[in-house]
Amino acid sequence: MVEVRASGLEHLALATRLLQRVRQAHPQAGQWEAADLQWWWRKPRRSDALDQLSWVDGAGPVAAVVLTDWTGTWSCDPILVPGAAGPTLDEIWRRALGLIADLPPEPIEVLVRDDDPALGALLAASGFATTGEGDRTFWLPAPDRPPVAPLPDGFRLVDRAMDAERPHPLRARNGDAVAARLGQCSLYDPRLDLAVVAPDGQVAGYALFWADPRTGVGLVEPVRVEEAYQRQGLALALVTEGLDRLAGRDVGRMKVSCETDAACALYARAGFRLAGWSTTWRRGPAGSASPG
Repeated sequence: MVEVRASGLEHLALATRLLQRVRQAHPQAGQWEAADLQWWWRKPRRSDALDQLSWVDGAGPVAAVVLTDWTGTWSCDPILVPGAAGPTLDEIWRRALGLIADLPPEPIEVLVRDDDPALGALLAASGFATTGEGDRTFWLPAPDRPPVAPLPDGFRLVDRAMDAERPHPLRARNGDAVAARLGQCSLYDPRLDLAVVAPDGQVAGYALFWADPRTGVGLVEPVRVEEAYQRQGLALALVTEGLDRLAGRDVGRMKVSCETDAACALYARAGFRLAGWSTTWRRGPAGSASPG
């Protein structure tokens, strides 16, 4: 077992393999899929330059502390492979606190599964408190996916493989580098990068789907329909089309997380079933906990 420090794409590769090992060790353990962290890579962040800490054994990374810049707030994710020989959660969290101390004086957040009391206890002892925010995780076996929902008349679906010359729909919210940075991600597939074009030629909505061949898990992240085009069935059409494409890439299960009731209701209509809740814990920049 050795400790490894890496930044940028080298760190992303280590984190990807670590989260794949987590999923291969347990069907639902942990908070994130490898594709989650690849999605986070879509735009430059201060955390790109950090030397991030991983523990590596003969098979690859077995644990890590992942720090991510969210512009004014940092997230911290202690990750370990279930059942693997390596550092304990207590040890990983102790090292995480040391790394947090070197960050700019900004709030720190940790998203914790509600069935993970051990991590919650470590956070409470370190000055963190629950925020009342969080998300819900849903899973769907690929054979249980619904039929592809039709688009309204005049709307058409495109993917980046067939429409790469158009500015990426994510550019407005994520910057000019979004297409290039997604292209640096090993799990990114332009055929799973979908958009709906309205009759007037404007992009009405978009969704991105991630197929992980190592784990057989497909991730839905993100899905958005622009306000002027909402309530026309575009989101359901995007999601069901994406799920169908994931199934065609040997994905056995699909996963999605959501925060709002409206988003979660959409995924329930697409066949997903609630599997668990997570809560955000937060500590202020001076070590003061946010009110729970």
